[in-house]
Amino acid sequence: MSKKSKKKAGRSKVFVTGCFDLLHSGHVRFLQDAAQWGELHVGIGADRTVAELKGRPPVNPQAERQYLIESLKCVKACTVNSESGLMDFVANLKRLAPDVFVVNEEGNLPAKAELCRELGIRYVVLKREPQAGLPVRSTTALRQECRIPYRLDLAGGWLDQPFVSCHAAGPVLTISLEPTVDFHERSGMASSTRCKAIQLWQTSLPGGRPEHTARTLFAFENPPGTTEFSGSQDAIGIVYPGLNRLDYRGKFWPEKITSIHDEATLSWLEQHLQLVPLGPRGDKYEANRGRRITAPRVRRLAATANVCWEAIQQRDVAAFGRQMRAAFEAQVALFPAMSNRELQKTIHKYAGQAHGWKLSGAGGGGYLVLVTEQEMPGLLRVKIRRRGI
Repeated sequence: MSKKSKKKAGRSKVFVTGCFDLLHSGHVRFLQDAAQWGELHVGIGADRTVAELKGRPPVNPQAERQYLIESLKCVKACTVNSESGLMDFVANLKRLAPDVFVVNEEGNLPAKAELCRELGIRYVVLKREPQAGLPVRSTTALRQECRIPYRLDLAGGWLDQPFVSCHAAGPVLTISLEPTVDFHERSGMASSTRCKAIQLWQTSLPGGRPEHTARTLFAFENPPGTTEFSGSQDAIGIVYPGLNRLDYRGKFWPEKITSIHDEATLSWLEQHLQLVPLGPRGDKYEANRGRRITAPRVRRLAATANVCWEAIQQRDVAAFGRQMRAAFEAQVALFPAMSNRELQKTIHKYAGQAHGWKLSGAGGGGYLVLVTEQEMPGLLRVKIRRRGI
């Protein structure tokens, strides 16, 4: 930022919001950078909101978090947000009427940008960068140094459910992700299965055969008497490193698992995937509502996932994007509740810059996954877990 713009920003009122649990150097760096835009006001999530979004209560209660934030030299004032969810700050924002709203890449949401546009507030997205010489910090890492991965499916989702794959055999394509991002609960990144893995193994996956570990996790999440099963792609996608193809044929467990650990392919995927945060699914979201499962629709999903697998192996980014999008559209044809008007608005915003897209998991929120050759500021990157890590 130029001296002229800094001087102008110094007369501005700036707002940031977040949980700020277990205050660390990453938080301080972000707040210091935000304060470069003007007089800094901070809104923190209430204890109930943190518990809702993170799936666990905060370590530090809201009164302590407020005290710590207000003690920082760069902060003018700190308040507790009065609403709930990812947009819990709206009432506080409107009362403050700031000139600038600053977020980092993980906190960047289309709904925030749209709200600022409506209110005439400048919306600024900062990269998440540590202070020079200090390590990258996250509250999750400080809380327990948990290295248990997440899972992202790239194509073929729903084929791990027997009531779908009984109509046509086909693959689900997954990648195992290192926990470099604090993904939202109920975001389609297998976070609920990951919580079960944490209950079993606390901070890291056990050694031994991946299939045995994945079967143990699947059985633990779906004990006897379960009526609505979590698909096995979640457990397999978390446990198996790299890129994996899971071939289903009407059963809970795939007939075959094919893994790719080629460094060139995994690096290529990391280079061409970016995530747009949409927020967690609402408690009332029902992916099965209005489902339209027919053999032709399932065959369409299986076919697009097969071609997507070939495109990845050929490292053809345009074909990969087309087939990921085709697979997502095949999912929506089976489960229309996965898509809605707000999602289509977000897709329209990025469609001209991406070869293709899909939703993480079963939809209803989470992340819009883009296949793109362009670096788009404010979006998230993923780190695929390698073998032996």
